[in-house]
Amino acid sequence: MSASITDISSDELRLFGEIISRLERLEHGCDAREMIFPDLVRLVRADFAASYIYNKATRKFERGLTHNMDPDNLCRYEQWYQFRDPHTFALRARRRATLVEEITPHEQLKRTEFYNDFLKRDGLHHGVNLFLFDGNRDLGDFRLWRAKGSPDFSDRDTLLLDALSPYLQRALSRIGHQIDDLTVRERQVCVLVAKGCRDHDIGAMLGISFSTVRTHLSRAMEKRGCANRAELAASMMGPRPD
Repeated sequence: MSASITDISSDELRLFGEIISRLERLEHGCDAREMIFPDLVRLVRADFAASYIYNKATRKFERGLTHNMDPDNLCRYEQWYQFRDPHTFALRARRRATLVEEITPHEQLKRTEFYNDFLKRDGLHHGVNLFLFDGNRDLGDFRLWRAKGSPDFSDRDTLLLDALSPYLQRALSRIGHQIDDLTVRERQVCVLVAKGCRDHDIGAMLGISFSTVRTHLSRAMEKRGCANRAELAASMMGPRPD
């Protein structure tokens, strides 16, 4: 049975359409997250928000954007609390908009260091997260929160986020290939990896040493957020910008 969204104003409905329109016409070099972040916060009536991209090579959430959160507290998250987070990886595994309460019930969350020493400092109480992928490649996430006195997020909010997901994925995937900033040589090595070539053969074809091939591979995997050469090869098979 399909669900419907009833709690939405005419202004919010218009905002929903504007977000989709903006995502579809984003110019090269734009960060799709940044371009729609404030309006997405408004649409789901959030009080606070953050957005990151997970880098599998470094095993860190990086390139953060925030709304109404203390920068010093976000630094503490990036340096310490992201490694003591009780729910984010479980939310990430859902691959759809999910309430934090579904993963970590609030009474349980309130007993954690993550809540008392990080979330509570900025007043974050109710949360909903959306993680976006291109295959197995992380494109970015949206972590939306409300204050303690506000109602929890509901089906209204998860339905809106899930409805936006295909447009967000398309925009982030399209732009993501442009901002990975591979050098010409790194891209050449990656293309040959995607074709199944071995490192010694790549070195011979490009006239570079085996160790130089490995250096280019390591840098390319870090830039593309890939944990191994199989993921790197798969990322090179994605759609390229015109």
